Amino acid sequence: MGSVPARPLILVVDDEPAIRTALERALRLEGFAVRTAADGAGALAAAMDEPPAAIVLDVVLPDLDGREVATRLRARGLDTPICILSARDEVADRVAGLQAGADDYLVKPFAMEELVARLHALLRRGAPAATGDVLVAADVRLDPARRIAARGGVELDLTRREFDLLEAFLRHPGMVLTRTQLLEQVWGYDWEADGNVVDVFVGYLRRKLGEPRVIHTVRGVGFVLR
Repeated sequence: MGSVPARPLILVVDDEPAIRTALERALRLEGFAVRTAADGAGALAAAMDEPPAAIVLDVVLPDLDGREVATRLRARGLDTPICILSARDEVADRVAGLQAGADDYLVKPFAMEELVARLHALLRRGAPAATGDVLVAADVRLDPARRIAARGGVELDLTRREFDLLEAFLRHPGMVLTRTQLLEQVWGYDWEADGNVVDVFVGYLRRKLGEPRVIHTVRGVGFVLR
């Protein structure tokens, strides 16, 4: 007989016991294994002790906030997909969560079906594929396997999503990419209401790439690397 596939482990982090219990029950019914934590310190310890397949992380915690937890996990080398939960729906809040290293951002209140769908999407994507091909355009060079990017021989200090965004441009040099296409390629699905997130991250990336500008805006369409 074949072995039974292991159920993906989801780490649920929320300081409200009722929410934590409800999420745990619902996710177990959906076929996930679940571990919980009530604060940032507990989340860090649990994630490093037994790296989960994905993390559901409330932004408001009694010690460290969710963004700080995400930042620390990324700094420790944990590449597990993170979905932040927050009651705040402003673009600036979403950008802050994504810039901290989160992969997704779900606004409360939400339907459990949506959270489950987001988790399945994150698990399908997993870690970025390392093709081994070094991508080059002009003096910009990116090594997906080693997660190293440089311009003019100088290594760039990019966040995870800035790196993924640059990789998307380098894989399609000279092609105009719409905001929807970039959301799909970098974040995994279409955040139609959050096209501004792309503009903000393109701005971050442009500043780090310096002059002369290589990522150009095509008004009314999107962006292109040339």
